[in-house]
Amino acid sequence: MFKSLSLKVIIFGFIFTFFSSFGQSFFLGLFNSSIRDALSITQGQFGSIYASATLLSSFLLIWVGKKIDDINIFKFAFFVTLLLSFSCFFFSKISSITFLFIAIFLMRFSGQGMMSHTATTTISRYFTKSRGKALSTSWFGLSTAEFILPVLIVYLLTITSWQNIWISISILVLIFLPIISFILIKSLNFDSREEINEKDFKEKNIKQWKRIEVLKDYRFYIVCLNMLAMPWIATGVFVYQSFITESKGWGTFIIAQSFMVYSVLSVITLLASGFLIDKFTSRKLLIFMNIPLLFSALVLIYFDTPITAFIFLGLIGISNGLANVLGSSTWAEIYGVKYIGSIKALTTALMVFSTAFGTALFGLLIDKGYSIEQIALVSFIYIFMSIILLLLVRKKLNPKYL
Repeated sequence: MFKSLSLKVIIFGFIFTFFSSFGQSFFLGLFNSSIRDALSITQGQFGSIYASATLLSSFLLIWVGKKIDDINIFKFAFFVTLLLSFSCFFFSKISSITFLFIAIFLMRFSGQGMMSHTATTTISRYFTKSRGKALSTSWFGLSTAEFILPVLIVYLLTITSWQNIWISISILVLIFLPIISFILIKSLNFDSREEINEKDFKEKNIKQWKRIEVLKDYRFYIVCLNMLAMPWIATGVFVYQSFITESKGWGTFIIAQSFMVYSVLSVITLLASGFLIDKFTSRKLLIFMNIPLLFSALVLIYFDTPITAFIFLGLIGISNGLANVLGSSTWAEIYGVKYIGSIKALTTALMVFSTAFGTALFGLLIDKGYSIEQIALVSFIYIFMSIILLLLVRKKLNPKYL
C-alpha cells in the first residue's frame, strides 16, 4: 500500500502518537488519586490546577507549534523528544501544588500538544491521495497505548511508586525516540511528498490559506465546535474516572477494563475511517463524528449497571476514532497543506484549551454537588447543538480552487 519512505513516515507518526499518550488525560488521570493523596487536595482543586496548566500550554502551543513550518522535521522532533523526557522526569518530582502545576503544564504541552502535533502535521503535509489511511494508521499508536497502558499502570501502581514509573518513562523516551526519529525521518524535508500520479493530484489547485485568513472564515468556527466536543468531554471523563466509578458503583477495575473496549472500537473506527475519508473526503464524514458521543451521554444519564461502562466508553471510542483522523485531514482538505503547521498549531492549541475547559467544568460541577448524570446532560446539549450548526453549513465546506 505504501512505498518505503511513506511507510517510514507512517511508522514515525504511529510511534509519536503512542508516546503522546503520556501527556493525554486518560493516562494522567490514572495518577489522579495518588497525587491527590500525596498533596491532600480535592477533586475540584486538582481539576483547577489541571485546567489552568493545560490552558497555559495551549497558548504556548500556538506560537511554538507553527515553527514546524520553518524547521527541519528531524530537528523539530528531536527538540520535542528532549522536552517530553524532561517533562516526565519533572513529573516524578511533584511535591507541592506549584510543582504539580508546572509538571502538568509540561506534560500537556510536550505530550498531548507537541508530540501529536508533530506526528499529524508531518503526515498531513507528506500525504495527499492516501492521507486518510496514513492518518488512521498513525493514530493507531495512541489507540494501542489506550489499550495497553491503563491496565499496565494500574498493575504497576500495586508493585511500585508512581514516581518510579515516571522516571522509567523519562529514560525510555530519551533513549528510544531520538534513535527511531533518526532512522525514520532524517531525510524528510518540506518538499517531500507521497508518490502519486499527476492526474490524481488535485490539491495543487487548492487555495493555500494562511492562518490569519482561516481566522476570518466562519466555517472554521462551526467545524471547531464539533471538533472540540470530543476533547473536552472525554477529558472530563478520563480525569474524573474515579468519580464516575464511585458514582455508578462500578468497582475499581471496571473503567480500566472498559478502556480496552474503548481502544478496540477506536482502532476499528480508525482503520475504517481512513479508507472512507480517501473515498468520500473528510468533509462528508464530519457530520457523523459526534453521533456516537451523543449516545454515550445518554447512556451515562440513564443507566448504572457495570456493563454500561463498556457501552459508554465503547461509544466514546467510536467518536474518538473518527475525530483523530478527521481532526487532521479536514483542515488539509479545506485550507491546503502549505501552511498546515501553522493552522494545526492553532487547532491543536484549541483542542488542548478545550481539554482545560472540560477539566475545569467537570471539577467545578462536581464540587458544587452535581451528579454525573447532570454533567452528562450538559455534555449532551453541547454535542446536539454543535451537530445542528454543522448540518446547516455542511454543503459549504468545499475548498476554494484557484
